[in-house]
Amino acid sequence: MSEKNNKPSGPPESPLTGRIDYDEVRKLVGLLEEKNLSIFELEIEGLKIKIARGGTAPVPAAPSPAVLAAAPAASPQSPEATAAAEAQSQAAEAAMGHHLIASPMVGTFYRAPDPTSAPFVDVGDQVKKGQTLCIIEAMKLMNEIEADVDGTIVEIYVENAKPVEFGQKLFAILPGS
Repeated sequence: MSEKNNKPSGPPESPLTGRIDYDEVRKLVGLLEEKNLSIFELEIEGLKIKIARGGTAPVPAAPSPAVLAAAPAASPQSPEATAAAEAQSQAAEAAMGHHLIASPMVGTFYRAPDPTSAPFVDVGDQVKKGQTLCIIEAMKLMNEIEADVDGTIVEIYVENAKPVEFGQKLFAILPGS
């Protein structure tokens, strides 16, 4: 008689199970440095990781608005161009004294606890450290994103119920105001 293989058919199991621990992140960062890569992206079964590293040079002063308007548009397919544009944007925010709140995960951005409620915060609102700013739904879990500084909301970068990526800017806060 022949024996049948009782393995389930379907995609092979991934060593990553939707969770990643600190040691795994450290190994990825080490690989980035070892191979002298500036950006590393990995997506496996709903888990998406993007790690970018920059040089140790100080952040340059923000260019004038005229320089920003004259800069050529980068190709949306180029990860290097995307990373450079994001770094330039963050440098401009830092030059204005803004503190950025970025998405700690991939998911769906919600400004309010439910569709009938008022938003957690609006532009111009004073916030305290630990105050809920929004919710990001990831894998059917609602994750509250909190302010990590006291200040005033000066910008909300994402529209309600829109998808967000890991590291994407969500809010700009003017600290201590």
